[in-house]
Amino acid sequence: MRHPYATPEQLAAWTGAPAPPDAGRLLARAAEDIDSALLTAVYRVDEDGAPIEPAIIAALADATCAQAEHWLATGDDGTGAGSVWDSVSIGPVSLSGRHSPPSPASGVELAPRADRVLRQAGLTPGRVIAW
Repeated sequence: MRHPYATPEQLAAWTGAPAPPDAGRLLARAAEDIDSALLTAVYRVDEDGAPIEPAIIAALADATCAQAEHWLATGDDGTGAGSVWDSVSIGPVSLSGRHSPPSPASGVELAPRADRVLRQAGLTPGRVIAW
């Protein structure tokens, strides 16, 4: 399993609030989304596949924190289930307002700040380069 790009301490610094107890899990899920958004990105890595350039390392940490921050602000847990229904009742069962955001080209819905960090670092949108 790949290590997340950010630590709970970095998340706390990013949000300005203490990291939640499940910050490690949340950051791991956020890193998976960042990885999915970077499938066509080109940057230098070490033998383990980890980025080696300080600017890229910082951008990936910031994007991961931004993704987790978005989930914390919206009450999501990183599974994507938090935005499925606008309203839910238990008895006598009532589900309404199905919310299906358009699927992005990367197949993952990034938080706006996470997307912005990756774009500013030149990591997205990716493109194929013929050598």
